[in-house]
Parts: sequence; C-alpha cells; structure tokens
Amino acid sequence: MENDTYLYPQSVVYAREQQELTLWRESWKANVACKNAIEEAIRRDFDGMYLKESCAQSVIAEFGYKRVNLVLANTLQEKSDDGRFSRGNKTWAEKTFIQPDREHNYTFAVDSHPAVLDGFVNEYRRAVEALGLFSGNQCEADSAALDYTGRVLVLSTDILKEECWRPEDQLWYAHDGFGCGPKARGRSIRCTCLGDGEQTRWNRHDFIGALRDECMPDWAREKLTELTGQDAPEIGGMTME
Repeated sequence: MENDTYLYPQSVVYAREQQELTLWRESWKANVACKNAIEEAIRRDFDGMYLKESCAQSVIAEFGYKRVNLVLANTLQEKSDDGRFSRGNKTWAEKTFIQPDREHNYTFAVDSHPAVLDGFVNEYRRAVEALGLFSGNQCEADSAALDYTGRVLVLSTDILKEECWRPEDQLWYAHDGFGCGPKARGRSIRCTCLGDGEQTRWNRHDFIGALRDECMPDWAREKLTELTGQDAPEIGGMTME
C-alpha cells in the first residue's frame, strides 16, 4: 500500500476535543486523494461502453481496502437518492458507518458518472470477496451470548492490518480468559492462531463471533486437532468425528 496514512475513525469534533486534529486532517486529505484517484482510474479505464475489470486494483494498491471502502460507501450515502446506483450497492454502503460531518463528507464523494461508478463498486466488492475472508455470516447467530472457551473465533478485519487480511489470520482458538464469558467484567481472551500457531491475547470485542462448525475449512480442522490433541477435540460443545 503506497499511501499508508492512518485512517482516522472519529469525527473532526472528536479530534478537536482530543487534540488530534493533525491526525484527522491527514486522514481527510488521504480520503480526498483516494476520491481523486478513483475518478482518474475511471477516466483512464472507461472506454465509453465498458469499464476495465482491473480498474479498482490500482486504487486499492495505493490506498488499501479500508480507505477505498470508506470513500465508496461515503459516496453512495451522500448520493443515496440517485437511482443509478444499484440497490445491492446501496445496501452494502449502508453497512459502513460514516461519521456525520456535513462540512467535509461531501468533499470525498466521488463525482464520476453514477452508472460507471456503480460498476467500480461492483469490482471493489468482488476484489474483497476474492480474499475469502470470514464474516458474521459464518458465525453463530447467538455469538454475543456464548462462552468462547474452547471455540474457534473469527477475528475482525478492523483489527488486522491489511497485509494480514487472510482467512488463516482470522481464525483463533480460545483457550481461556475472563473475556470468554459473555457477562464477565474482564475482556481478555488467551488465543492461538490456527494459521501460524501464534499465541496472544485479544479482547472479546475484537472478534466477530464464534465460527459455525460447518464453516470450518479442512486446514483449520487439521490445525485444531494438532493443537488440542488427536482424540476427537470438542469445538464449542460439538465433538469432531
């Protein structure tokens, strides 16, 4: 990623209160630069009929998935009344929380033709999907109420650096810790990464949830068996055959 400027998650009001205006300002400048890069990529790769499939890749390579996601979602939210954006992309954009800021959010809303930009959003979403990352769709619906001890947990991509956006870096086996309990005051969970065996502590809220057994890939089952022993280890109360 060429532009690795910190993606400031809070509003300018919060930044001013916390004396973090420099961080906010640099992040906002990067958002505007990303918006400009998207417009330039579309001008370069749209031939009047079709948008090249590789159009989004150059922008992702320069600014990263998270910032491109923010700029695209902000654009569709700012232009939510435009019927030229697909319903699916509008629904996708609504899932990203954008800090309310009337004075600045419009400044990094992409101004390319909506129909062409809609195709760019499609390509970006396909690029993310191709990473094969785990999401809440593969987690137990009642994860918030579960005891995480002995379960395989899915780490949020919001916590991971983008160079670690791999399924192997998302799956962690929870050993113990006060954070395993859904109502415990403590938040820490001692975990082992099923991808590389690293052991560390994460907070409970760093995880999307507990992985459903049927969504566990074969490589993860093998690693889990190595980690917990060969005698049919239990996964969150379920026994592997």
